[in-house]
Amino acid sequence: MQPTQKETDLLKDLKGEEQLCVDKYTEYSSRANDPQLRNLFSQIAQTEQQHLDTITQMMSGTVPQGGGSSSSQPTFTAYYTSETEEKKQDAHLCADLLATEKHTSSMYDTSVFEFADEAARSTLNHIQKEEQGHGKALYDYMSVNGMYN
Repeated sequence: MQPTQKETDLLKDLKGEEQLCVDKYTEYSSRANDPQLRNLFSQIAQTEQQHLDTITQMMSGTVPQGGGSSSSQPTFTAYYTSETEEKKQDAHLCADLLATEKHTSSMYDTSVFEFADEAARSTLNHIQKEEQGHGKALYDYMSVNGMYN
């Protein structure tokens, strides 16, 4: 695949978003109080790194084969039973990451429609689905812990 200028610009934007996701999830995994949340953030950081690697490959003209690892959604048990500063901190981290996932997924939605190469479109669509899965996992965690209104 030889990306057009428009596709190259979109890939640059997606690369920046993926790097931001990797950085946030990595940092937030060390700041989270709940061990379940630390684990979730670490797992998602690894997937975001895979996304970043895929986008980097696409920028050089290679569309990786295969869809990657769409794993099943995690389940959570309530960690917080009352309002604490730790809960407020974890809720803030989750809300920030959920907003980031919404934005990133939106960028993939636009990009899917802008690429001519069918394999590239399929790859971007797969990544978008994983981003939506990250958002769902964050929502599920927040819901179980009374953080989502």
